[in-house]
This record gives sequence, C-alpha cells and structure tokens, in this order.
Amino acid sequence: MEYKKSKGIDIVTKEKVIEVETKKGSLYQGINQIKRASKARYVAVNKLNINNALKATKGTGIGIMGPTGRIIKRARRNKK
Repeated sequence: MEYKKSKGIDIVTKEKVIEVETKKGSLYQGINQIKRASKARYVAVNKLNINNALKATKGTGIGIMGPTGRIIKRARRNKK
C-alpha cells in the first residue's frame, strides 16, 4: 500500500484505489480523481458524509468506505 500525500489518488494498493474525503464540498473532486482508475475504486468518508457520498457515487461503480475502512458500498465496474 502506498499513501500519496501530494496530488492524485490518496491510497493505491494492488487491488484498489482509495480517495479520502472529509468534506462534502470535495467529494466530487475526489470522485473525478479516481473515476478512470482501472482498479476497484473507493471513496473513504467520515460518518457525516456517508449519505452524501452514496448520492454522489450513484451509478458510477465507485464504492464507499466508512471512517474505519468498513466497506459500505462495494465497488463495481459499469457495463459498457
């Protein structure tokens, strides 16, 4: 696992990419960062933003992780 403090995707593992977002206003920016990744894509959010993240990622195939890393919505690939 690699944490990238600079610009780009925050966490990259062998199987997934994770963008950490703690503010509602930056959710869409985070989603755009991971949208084109070829691995399983997740946005990790704090408890207050779980519902916002679920709405923002609807239909994108991007999964949601809660503040402890528990998967709330599993990532999937959209069928083309």
